[in-house]
Amino acid sequence: MAHSSSSRQSTAASAGSGGWASVLRLIRFPNLLIMALTLALVQSGLLRPEAPWVALLSGRFVLLAVAALCIAAAGYIINDYYDVKIDVINRPDRLVVGRVINRRHAMLAHLVLSGVGVVLAGALSPVLGAVNLGSALLLWGYSARFKRLALVGNLSIALLTAALVLLPELQLRTGQTTVWVYALAAFLLTVVREIVKDVEDMRGDAEHDCRTLPIVWGVVRTKWAIGFFLLNLVVLVAGGALQSWQDGHRALGGWLVLTVLLPSLVLARYLARADRRRDFARLSAWCKWIMLAGVLSMILAAWG
Repeated sequence: MAHSSSSRQSTAASAGSGGWASVLRLIRFPNLLIMALTLALVQSGLLRPEAPWVALLSGRFVLLAVAALCIAAAGYIINDYYDVKIDVINRPDRLVVGRVINRRHAMLAHLVLSGVGVVLAGALSPVLGAVNLGSALLLWGYSARFKRLALVGNLSIALLTAALVLLPELQLRTGQTTVWVYALAAFLLTVVREIVKDVEDMRGDAEHDCRTLPIVWGVVRTKWAIGFFLLNLVVLVAGGALQSWQDGHRALGGWLVLTVLLPSLVLARYLARADRRRDFARLSAWCKWIMLAGVLSMILAAWG
């Protein structure tokens, strides 16, 4: 009996530990950390470089960041809620909703987080409240319908990514143009990654009547579409690097060339050769590293 009781306690502890790990996986905790870093660097590096720590410790900025992260976490939850059947095929090892967390509990968590995100942003300003409300509704629409439509879902997520970069500017109203350039770069790179992920997930998507770009156009023509957005990104980054050198920010220009521009060109080369699911999984991971390098370049944009 003692041995049986001890075994049950050990199993419960293991389940509890696994449950917390599953929750963190559900809300994409590493992605939330990158979002928080992005907001912090936009705020302190691009908009308020003369007083970075004061800008970061501002109560209004902290509320803005918490609100944005709540909306993002809610978006990840509702996405998994609607994607249970597809994820059984595409990502069975990462399935959380329906296996570890009850679907009703997941929906409740989504509604609570969305509500908190909208209320906090609305308390800061009507504009921020409207942006977060629009983001929450767009994330719901994306999860329920848009992601199953060719290009509509890709552009939706890219728009939300750009909006995240712009949130601190919408709060401070500094009038700086640099943050808009970063938002455009984030938009383009996100479109590239989202379409790449659609190619990676074709099998599960096709079995559930999704009409994503690779299913509608085929992989070959989809690769040309990815290349179009990637070309625009390369032109934008090359122009930014050249402008940085002309303005005397050589460290920033060098960083953009070495960690964003050249990897983007390598990405284009890999894209041309990609023809298997694992190839597109590698391209998706490559996009994430390029995006992180772009975020870190904000440090040099302010002090480089």
